[in-house]
Amino acid sequence: MTHAATPAPTPEDAPAPDAASGTAPDATSASGTAPLIQLEGIHKAFGDLHVLKDCDLSVAPGEVTVLIGPSGSGKSTLLRCINQLEEPTAGRVRIAGVTQGYAEEPLADGRWQKLPSAEIARQRSRIGMVFQRFHLFPHMTALANIMEAPIQVLGRSKAEAKESALALLERVGLSDRADHYPSELSGGQQQRVAIARALAMEPELMLFDEPTSALDPELVAEVLAVLKELAEGGMTMIVVTHEMGFAREVADRVVFMDEGMIVEQGTAQELIETPRSDRLQDFLASVL
Repeated sequence: MTHAATPAPTPEDAPAPDAASGTAPDATSASGTAPLIQLEGIHKAFGDLHVLKDCDLSVAPGEVTVLIGPSGSGKSTLLRCINQLEEPTAGRVRIAGVTQGYAEEPLADGRWQKLPSAEIARQRSRIGMVFQRFHLFPHMTALANIMEAPIQVLGRSKAEAKESALALLERVGLSDRADHYPSELSGGQQQRVAIARALAMEPELMLFDEPTSALDPELVAEVLAVLKELAEGGMTMIVVTHEMGFAREVADRVVFMDEGMIVEQGTAQELIETPRSDRLQDFLASVL
């Protein structure tokens, strides 16, 4: 079934922060607690291509939210808007009550002031992101890959960064691979190093963009096991995945996206076992 394209709003039509106020509207996550992540009316357009359309989402601290949907539905773009790799065309992202990318109060003429790049980088450093591809530095060992950002960004000493990196390698089951280069690691091992590297920045939340899609089937389980361990430890996570078994077992909430919109959301049992919309039923039929 096809749907007519929705015209994308311009920044003037719907500026990134709330045009009426510099304060966040009263909102709670699906769990009823104050949200750690709050997306308000997120739109994203690339020219005439309207990728995200009025997306609202709240995620509580410690909650695991899984995004599902067909390719091209906007899931990855939504993640990239959360960590400011993409700037929403309209709408607002708030993390721990703080507007991302913009000053909290408008200027005297009503315009919203974009934050300096250094402040945006500081905000982004509180978010860990793991991509489909591992993006490890090929000339660095697993240990050095994990140590790099804490030293360069957080100003940690080499000794402190090394101690933390070794602990993280043990946490992801790779303590015996510290001195191996990426080319000497399997895809699953490289992805686990990438997860450890993101955790080394001590993020408030973790974003995973299809972390197992580039892996051979026999390597998927070892990466999902690390994600499950993070969830059990209380890490706030948003995971884009087609692994329905993982969603059933780990997700507090599943969000179904299609054509740039959030169509349905609820518990895994609600969405996967008893989908309401025809669009979700068709999607599940194709992946299960």
